Amino acid sequence: MLDIDGSHGEGGGQLLRTAVALAAVTGQPARIVNIRARRKKPGLAAQHLTAVRAVGELCSARIEGLALGARELHVVPGAPRGGDFRFDVGTAGSVTLVLQALIPVMLASGRACRVVVAGGTDVRAAPPLDYFRAVLLPLLERMGARLRLAVRRRGYFPRGGGEVELALDPGARLRPFTAAAPGRLLGVRGTAHVANLPSHIAERMRAAALGALGTVAAGPQLEAAALGEDQAQGAGGAIVAWADTEASVLGAGEVAQRGVRAETLGERVGASLRDDLEAGASLDVHAADQLLVYLALAGGKSVFTTRTLSSHARTAMWLIEQFLPARFDAAAQGARLTRVDVR
Repeated sequence: MLDIDGSHGEGGGQLLRTAVALAAVTGQPARIVNIRARRKKPGLAAQHLTAVRAVGELCSARIEGLALGARELHVVPGAPRGGDFRFDVGTAGSVTLVLQALIPVMLASGRACRVVVAGGTDVRAAPPLDYFRAVLLPLLERMGARLRLAVRRRGYFPRGGGEVELALDPGARLRPFTAAAPGRLLGVRGTAHVANLPSHIAERMRAAALGALGTVAAGPQLEAAALGEDQAQGAGGAIVAWADTEASVLGAGEVAQRGVRAETLGERVGASLRDDLEAGASLDVHAADQLLVYLALAGGKSVFTTRTLSSHARTAMWLIEQFLPARFDAAAQGARLTRVDVR
């Protein structure tokens, strides 16, 4: 049994979710200790519990210690399998974080698989749903995955109640991702939305993002939308912008927060995407983190550049190397970029 220290590096929930997913994909039993040791409330929260349980169900795993607040888990995985599954976080815990844990296992099954996950679709400290839809999934599609997302309902803090469906077509096989540079910019798009709130909030987020983008892209297409009770549970919103390039997709997103001006959120998104484009990065900071496990599973040699490597990314590199023969080399490339080679 492989021992994993959950307090390593950033010591949060991502380490736990990725460790359980890698155990399922590799068939390697794992003991994970000191779970979320660096958080104010250590141990398993509701969304982590759902993610671990969901991964376990997709590979018929035997899991010991699965309970709220648990700081140690023992995972003995079976073989990944296809089929139809449904999981409910039961709170506003992030749907996208649960899906991040499930996708490697879905791909490993090699079979048709459909999962429905209920919870928060656009919540703090997690990728907004539109970032997941418009950035991460297209990047995985470039690597050979065939995933289809359907949004049944949006959900926000504190009630959750959102619901999405993710389906995998069988036979997908990951291939390396090689993009030392992004290539020619094809266009910038985005969406700002609010649910059960005044529509001017979405318009203000959109306008601020366009202002922050400046002249980095010609004619960016950012939409603004106001959702009603038939499309969303509770009140909330988010803004996401993304750039399609010849070799990649880069994005930025922010979730609406009480007490934070709409203009501030829009400016953050526009400025972040502008900085990535001006630096010549092939992946944004968050995609550089989230794509690592797929680059390792693809085998072969992958390469990308990013403005900076987050603590999440460095922790993920360490963790992946515990399970897989992949190796990561990160080095400065000029004054504004970090290049990562995956072998």
